[in-house]
Amino acid sequence: MADMRLIVAGAGGRMGRALVRVISETPGAVLAGALEAPGSELLGKDAGVLAGLPENGVKLSADLWALSANADGILDFTIPGATIANVAIAAERGLVHVIGTTGLSASDDAVIKSVTSRAIVVKSGNMSLGVNLLAALVKRVAQSLDQSFDIEILEMHHKAKIDAPSGTALMLGEAAAAGRGVDLYTHSARGRDGETGARRPGDIGFAALRGGTVTGDHSVIFAGAMERIELTHRAEDRTMFAQGAVKAALWARGKTPGFYTMTDVLGLADF
Repeated sequence: MADMRLIVAGAGGRMGRALVRVISETPGAVLAGALEAPGSELLGKDAGVLAGLPENGVKLSADLWALSANADGILDFTIPGATIANVAIAAERGLVHVIGTTGLSASDDAVIKSVTSRAIVVKSGNMSLGVNLLAALVKRVAQSLDQSFDIEILEMHHKAKIDAPSGTALMLGEAAAAGRGVDLYTHSARGRDGETGARRPGDIGFAALRGGTVTGDHSVIFAGAMERIELTHRAEDRTMFAQGAVKAALWARGKTPGFYTMTDVLGLADF
């Protein structure tokens, strides 16, 4: 089979540059396009040079329709508005759409899922093997412990991150809620401040820290009477997210249209 031709959305950003580097190192994948926001000062720049590689002749463009004419997939770690704008074009062109964008709303998710009867979408709050294993463990532990154990999720990211809680924290919260058999959004507590009263039984709590250059730290704490269980993952480099995204794209090529997650890609559905 010919190499999978991939477009990187947000190619001028930190994650976009990591994706360009990983594609260059991955057998079976080739960079077919580099997408950046209209008006960006990086438009026209060489994607390889921006990623710290030799010049590769792929220039940053704001025209996804043109880029997608000769592509098989798009790797999308951008912002919600950009991702939603990309969804219709990716579906129309028949691209595999790998989405790692965080901060998406329920209505955004509905738009994404609306195209999956005819398009292949792989979406995850985190593309790393370790975090997806963590989510599987969180679900299993939540199934095993009753509500006498309170669940708290703590995350820390670099100071430039613009959304909170992180997509990974929400993914872990969903895993905990699934283990408990409850809906996360009616059983979550966020942003405690002031005189909040006692903790509501059954809540899943979130706390977000921002500072420095932290790539991503996540802990899920099960706090019971006189004991705690803590499950933690620490990310040291964005490369692992990029590797997971490229793996997801290659896995999804030729699959039946539908909505997939990294649980499917990594074979963790029955864990």
